[in-house]
Order: sequence, then structure tokens, then C-alpha cells
Amino acid sequence: MLVKRIHKLILLSYIGPLFVTFFISLFFLLMQFLWKWVEDFIGKGLEWDTIAEILYYASSNLVPLALPLGILLASLMTFGNLGERYELTAIKAAGISLMKSMRSLIILTIAMSLGAFFFSNNILPYTNLELAKLLYDVSRKRPELNLKTGVFNNDIEGYSIKIGSKNQNTGMMYDFMIYNHFEKRGNKEVILADSGTIDITPDQKQMQVTLFNGVSYNELNEAKKPMTSKGASGEKEYPHRHDSFETETIRLALTGFDMKESDAGIFRNNYQMMNLSQLRKVIDSLNQSYEKKKNNTVGRILRYNYAKYESKDYLKDLNYGDTLTKTPIDEPKIGTKKINTDSAFAVMSDKDKQLALSLALENINRTQETLSRETEQLHDRVKWIRKHELAWYRKFSMSFACLIFFFIGAPLGAIIRKGGFGLPILVSIILFMVYYVLTMTGEKFAREDIIPVFAGAWLSTFLLFPLGVFLTYKSVKDSTLFDISAISRFFLRFVKKEPKLTEQPELQDSNIQPSDIS
Repeated sequence: MLVKRIHKLILLSYIGPLFVTFFISLFFLLMQFLWKWVEDFIGKGLEWDTIAEILYYASSNLVPLALPLGILLASLMTFGNLGERYELTAIKAAGISLMKSMRSLIILTIAMSLGAFFFSNNILPYTNLELAKLLYDVSRKRPELNLKTGVFNNDIEGYSIKIGSKNQNTGMMYDFMIYNHFEKRGNKEVILADSGTIDITPDQKQMQVTLFNGVSYNELNEAKKPMTSKGASGEKEYPHRHDSFETETIRLALTGFDMKESDAGIFRNNYQMMNLSQLRKVIDSLNQSYEKKKNNTVGRILRYNYAKYESKDYLKDLNYGDTLTKTPIDEPKIGTKKINTDSAFAVMSDKDKQLALSLALENINRTQETLSRETEQLHDRVKWIRKHELAWYRKFSMSFACLIFFFIGAPLGAIIRKGGFGLPILVSIILFMVYYVLTMTGEKFAREDIIPVFAGAWLSTFLLFPLGVFLTYKSVKDSTLFDISAISRFFLRFVKKEPKLTEQPELQDSNIQPSDIS
């Protein structure tokens, strides 16, 4: 009966702070999201329900990060408060150990970890998909706000626009360059201007570009010329039109830029929008494609660069015979036996040797270029595979992080015995920053193929798990985190010196005999 009451007490003391800290963590993470996207939201004329929908899906996307942080902070606060009010001491005096009193919270944390896994595998892919669609639609609603300095923008169909700089206060843009690709004739029509402004018409259907002090170039089609008596036309001409202007207004149609729902198929193939089974299938497919690409690359280099004139039997000995026979290109003539290149080179004339060396050098340079290009492509494929594998492991590691942070926060709170929002928040922020940095570092190393994907995905867990075990052990043994007195005694052994024995001083008074000294 007493144990049940204690479990009820601890559960009631834990659930309240858990909800508060979870939503506080979610709020701060959401503020980080808004800080990143605030420039894309301002001035878009978005309806309140669209903004609310974006915040809803963004919040769902941040739950896997906010939940472990909330568990860490709540467990620290709960057991810190219990220790500060000497309730943990009373529980231990009643013969109930710390682990036994934590049993209900351990079961609750395991249930939350399983719920976090279910959320990451089934709900998070859907919310990521909806968030990506909304952000894509928002970015296309006001294309003039997407103009970045020094970068061509192709959001408006048929036009490519670049600006050199922009005054954020007045909205004036400078160094305009607009290519008209509407007729799909290439770069035949371009407009250059010193400055200009961009506005959207009240009906939201056109973008009005007002340009100042510029020129427009338009390359015209060359008129057909009559054939000469010899059957050939005259020299080619390049007719064009060159117009200067002080003020020019251009209206561009904004078809497809209203806030309508985009096709989900655009984003569905991204690894963030997949569950475990989908990721497993895609990873297997990508690995097969990678192996096929690598074998074809190696076989093609061996066939046309390294062993261009060697026999098929020699290439089959290198286990690339099957790959070579499947190469869909014309097969060169290959000799029936291997050639001793050293003997053949020795009997050549100096001119032939120079020609052979020149051809060999050209072949080496061509092979190096091919290897460099193919290696870069294979490396990009490896990075893409690693991203899918990390997404697969992340669904487990994020859920397991809930348990890790509980077994760090609860024992640490019982040891430091400090509740409230002061010290627990500071300790939680530090531990979470360490966890986040380790997670990002491990995933970066895994994407770059520096360490195995498994090690990169679980790096933070591997390093924080011993800390949880250590803190749990210290709290169960009811010992302080660091015994300052023991540490002081250890160092004082090297600092404090023992007094040295000195010789007996000479007796100055002759009346006093040594035998009189006791």
C-alpha cells in the first residue's frame, strides 16, 4: 500500500513538469524554425489558417527533439524537488530503494519511447510531407521576394531574373538582368538595367517590373538568302535590335503562383517522408544501383583504357568478363593473346617510341579525368545512400534517447537535490547541447563515409549511455557525485610536506646535563 502511494506521489510530481517542459522545449525549437523561415513568410500575404497549418506541421516535425529534452528537464526537476524537500530521504528510510521508487516512471518512459518510435515511423513522414508541400507553395506565392542577390531566379516560367543588390528599406533593386526564354529560343533576348522595382498587381495575377536606365538586346532571325551560282549562300549575318530606355515597365504573368496544394509526388521520394519498410526497399535499390554503376565503371576503364588491347581471357581473370560483355557499346578488336609490352617497346624506333609514349600519356590523362568524374558521381551516390540509412537508424536512436535522458536526469536530480527552473534548466541545456552536437557530428561523419553509418547514428547514445549508468549507480549508492573531501585529501598528499627531523641543538648552559632532559 505504501509503495503504491509513493508511486502515485512521484507520478503526480512528474507528469506536471513533463507537460510544461515538453511544450517549453517545443516552443523554443519552433522559434528557431520561425527564425529560419521568417524572411520567406514576411510580405507573402498569407492567411492566418495557412500560418497555423505551417506551425502545426513544423511542431510535429520537432517532437522527436523536444520529447527527450522535456524528459530530461522534467526528471531533473522532479527528483531535485523530492530531494530538496527530503522526501527521497523519507522514502529511503521507509526501506524503499531509489530504483524501486522510480519503477513507475521507468515504465512510463518506456511507453513514451515506444510512442516516440511509432510517431517517428508512422506520423512524422506524413507531417514532413505536408510541411514540405506548404513551404514550397509559400515560396512560390510571392516570387519577387525569392530574388537573391547574384543568383538567377527561374521561378517565373519563361524568365530568368538576377539582381546585383537590394535596398531592404526602400525595396529598390540594382543591376537587373532579365532573360526572356518564353519562346524557347535560347538567350536571344536580354534586358539590362541599372535599377528597378517589383510589385504585384492587386489581382495577384501579374508581377510588374519597373526598370530604370537600361538597354534591351534582341537577336533576330536571319533572313534567308538566295543561293549563289556556286550553290552556296553568302556570309552569315547576325541581325539584332538594340533599344535604350530611361523607364520601362514589364508585366509578367504569375500563372501557378496562387496558394494551391502541390502534388505530393514531388516530395514523396525523399527519405524524410518514408517509414522503415519504405526506407529498407529504397536502400536495397540504391545499393544495387551503386554496385552496378561501380562495376560498369571499372569494367569500362579496364576495357578501353587499362587493357584496351589485351585478351578477353586476361580481363576475365580480373572477374570483369561478365560486365564487359554487357557493355552496350561497340567492342574493339582484341588480340587472341597477351602482348609483352616491354619487348614490343624495345624493338620500336625512336619515332615510334615517342609516338607510343605520347599516346600513353594521353590515355593516362583521359583515364584520370574519367576516374575523377566517376569517383565524384559514386561518392554522391554513397552520400545519398548514407542519408537514407541514417534516417532508418534515427527512428530508433531518437526513441532510445528518451530512456537515456531519463536515466541521466532522474539520478542527477536525486544527487544534486535542487528543484525549480534554475539549475535543472542550466544542466539540461548543457547536456542537450552535448547530445545534439554529438548527433550532428556522428551523422556528418557517416554521410561523408568516414565512419560506419551505425556508429555515426548511435554516437551520441554510445557516449551518453555510460554517463547514465554512472549517475544511476551513484544515486543508488546514495553517494555524492564528486567527493570533494576525498579529492582534497588526495592532492594534499602531494602539497603538504611532513616536518623533517633536525639534529639536537647544542646545550648552551653548562649546568644542565643531558640526563636532566626528559
